[in-house]
Amino acid sequence: MTSILEIKNITKHFPIKSNHLFQQDKNALRAVDGISLSVQPGETLGLVGESGCGKSTAGRVMMKLLEPTSGEIYFKGENITSLHGEKLRKLRRDMQLIFQDPYASLNPRKTIKKIVTEPMKIFNINKQERLEKLDYLLEVVGLNHSHKNRYPHEFSGGQRQRIGIARSLALEPDLVVCDEPVSALDVSIQAQVINLLEKLQEEFQLTYVFIAHDLSVVHHISDRVAVMYLGELVEIGKVNELYQDPKHPYTQALLSAVPEANVTTKRNRIILKGDLPSPANPPQGCKFHTRCPFAEEICRTEKPELKKVSSSGRVAACHFVKEVVNGER
Repeated sequence: MTSILEIKNITKHFPIKSNHLFQQDKNALRAVDGISLSVQPGETLGLVGESGCGKSTAGRVMMKLLEPTSGEIYFKGENITSLHGEKLRKLRRDMQLIFQDPYASLNPRKTIKKIVTEPMKIFNINKQERLEKLDYLLEVVGLNHSHKNRYPHEFSGGQRQRIGIARSLALEPDLVVCDEPVSALDVSIQAQVINLLEKLQEEFQLTYVFIAHDLSVVHHISDRVAVMYLGELVEIGKVNELYQDPKHPYTQALLSAVPEANVTTKRNRIILKGDLPSPANPPQGCKFHTRCPFAEEICRTEKPELKKVSSSGRVAACHFVKEVVNGER
């Protein structure tokens, strides 16, 4: 099966400006530092990690909202890395983004009608079809068509996020990148939005890249999970397998912090020492070695590569995880 989205060795570095007039800008903030992954049609790939690990930047690079510093992006088998102008604009029909902040992502001066129908107008969909689709989309996301003449400030946070979802579906995309779509919402509203996303995925045959730091939400909605640390992928695997038996020490630490619903269940909490290093000056070797409780000398000098660690295709980047060869360790 051809991947709907594939990225190969993608990097995104932001130059750091010098305060001195005659000093050259040499340093760069390495937000995304060489990641490769693929997303299959119809699946939900969860992308998780601490705040500042580069997952939102990676999502925007996938969408070509940010130009990659290096690497290649393939959408439906076509290399779109160098697309610009009209060719890139046509591609926007098939890939959309749900923004993190439902308060900042909607124009306060426009009615819901204008917000949702604007993408359709850009792509020359006739007025009658736009209005019919508007009513349908509002109904699908759980809003009344009478709401279309209201402004964003007249809605709650959950309702605003539903409006953002309706806008993202206006052009019937194949791929939707969800950039922490529920992190700004109350817990009760989060569940409603997550259930809505699952319902819409089935109805519209959508593929999701779901970016979040709430591992409970990711466990509920994802088919596979990719774990990021300091701009790099450290583990990728099927959701249940990864959650039940995490291989990378960073994944183990993340999952140990997830609250248990059963208060009688005891879990060994792994508390990482130190703070997340600066992406402008990342550690040599394995980037996680400065906080890893199992780090040895090789971790400080050699960078581990992603290698297969289970027969199901799970991969992890750690020197001390045994590689699977022909289904055997």
